[in-house]
Amino acid sequence: MAGKIPLSYYQEEDVVFLARDLLGKILVTKIGNSITGGIITETEAYAGINDRASHAYGGRRTGRTEVMYNYGGMSYVYLCYGVHYLFNIVASKRETPHAVLVRGVYPVIGWETILCRRNMAIKSSKVSNGPGKLTKALGINLTHNGLTLDGDVIWLEDRGVIIKQGHILTSKRIGVAYAGDDAHLPYRFNLQFEKYI
Repeated sequence: MAGKIPLSYYQEEDVVFLARDLLGKILVTKIGNSITGGIITETEAYAGINDRASHAYGGRRTGRTEVMYNYGGMSYVYLCYGVHYLFNIVASKRETPHAVLVRGVYPVIGWETILCRRNMAIKSSKVSNGPGKLTKALGINLTHNGLTLDGDVIWLEDRGVIIKQGHILTSKRIGVAYAGDDAHLPYRFNLQFEKYI
């Protein structure tokens, strides 16, 4: 079994590089007695205080965003539109509030539990191909905000998936039109996962 990725990995200061590099890593959760996980297939980078799409833009600090100012390797989970939990990975050094939104995974661990959580009967990439879908599939909610990603509840593993440059689509982020010019930054990365299965 692959080991957990160390916290030092997440303290990479180039959050855009990290967002791309996370593709192919395995996001794993242990909720109760159920272990589930999936290969990360889609991410978005949020570059702290200088990124108008970031919750920490301009140095904003609130009860919700305070975890972003912690060291890289913490979970940042928040409720979006009062409906969906979104899972982010805090990146970089302490007081540099970078984060990567994990937008999609392809399940590889605990299919039965994932399908039950999603109320689905058939295995499909659509079970967790969106940020709200993946948190529901993996059992992530607000109680998992602020956890270290080398613990026993949420962690990442590197199982040696080699990602070819031509298999990654780079584009602007979704749902951040309010960010002006920053909405057009090429900070979204999407793994063409059908090439790997």
